[in-house]
Amino acid sequence: MDVYVEEVGAPPIPSLRDGWQVTAIQPGTDGVAVVHDWMNRPHVAVPWDQAWPYERWEREIARQAEGEHSRPCLAYLNGEPVAYLELYRVLRDRLAPLYPYRPHDLGVHVAIGDERNLGRGVGRRLLRAVAEGLLAADENCTRVVAEPNVRNEPSIRAFTAAGFSRVGDVTMAHKTAALMVYPRAQEDLPQW
Repeated sequence: MDVYVEEVGAPPIPSLRDGWQVTAIQPGTDGVAVVHDWMNRPHVAVPWDQAWPYERWEREIARQAEGEHSRPCLAYLNGEPVAYLELYRVLRDRLAPLYPYRPHDLGVHVAIGDERNLGRGVGRRLLRAVAEGLLAADENCTRVVAEPNVRNEPSIRAFTAAGFSRVGDVTMAHKTAALMVYPRAQEDLPQW
């Protein structure tokens, strides 16, 4: 039986443990200011290339919040904001034609906001918690994917340390990306 795009809902907001929490960012809230600040810091601005003015981030958060493609979120550790996340449905994403995706595959983009949290294992712990939380939140999802730039070695190391497997590289319009996959079971890793 084929699964139609309309039958697959928006990405879920996962419940996490070990002090982690993920909340969706709503337009017009302080979350937009946090994302704007982080995206304009050099360690985020270079890999994300989205050092936009506040107004553009306000529009971007509103656009994402209205659709079923992605959910803009903040990740907190023990009540402190740590990272910006975009949780997305691969079947509605430009990544879909680049690997043999499954209809319920979920993806994650992550930006650690505060430089003091870099190189301390925070990203690894967050990525594992988010992947496990997404698999728990959608019983039909068998894998969580990410596509960091192949030149972003710290990001690839963090995904690997979190339990993601690099299954290949994909060429996107704006980058060559390492396809990183966190499977529910080993047989859920894509083969191509």
